[in-house]
Amino acid sequence: MSFVIRDATTVDIPNIIEAYQWLFQSPGGVPPGWDETRARESIAETIEGSESTYLVAIHSLDARLAGICSAYMDINSVRYGRRCWIEDLAVAPEMRSKGLGRQLIGEVRTWARERGATHLELDTGKARDDARRFYEQLEPDQITIGYGWNLAPGAD
Repeated sequence: MSFVIRDATTVDIPNIIEAYQWLFQSPGGVPPGWDETRARESIAETIEGSESTYLVAIHSLDARLAGICSAYMDINSVRYGRRCWIEDLAVAPEMRSKGLGRQLIGEVRTWARERGATHLELDTGKARDDARRFYEQLEPDQITIGYGWNLAPGAD
């Protein structure tokens, strides 16, 4: 199977929004406070930003969206240097285990290096065993544990 990976455009936003359902499937879930309008605005900002990218993978046979990946140049770490953060990475369930996730991460690595990143990071949910196995196959230099707090109004 072959895929075309390219920068997303604002025309892609409706399909990207639909692709978030791949992330929300079990063992995931819809995040607290998910707001589709806000999500559309955030995706547009990511597409248009100079310090961010949104990649889409298109199946070359039928032009279906097969994968998405957003990445951000976000901090200049005192310890590690300039970081690129992969925020959302998702592959259509029927397209998994075909090398597409690896290709998307490879494209982000290239994009990040071109912008001076010294390291690339992402996180995944504790219940996402398949995702963790996939990331570990890519032989990360470090595996960390992340913690998060919901700061949305009414979350306390």
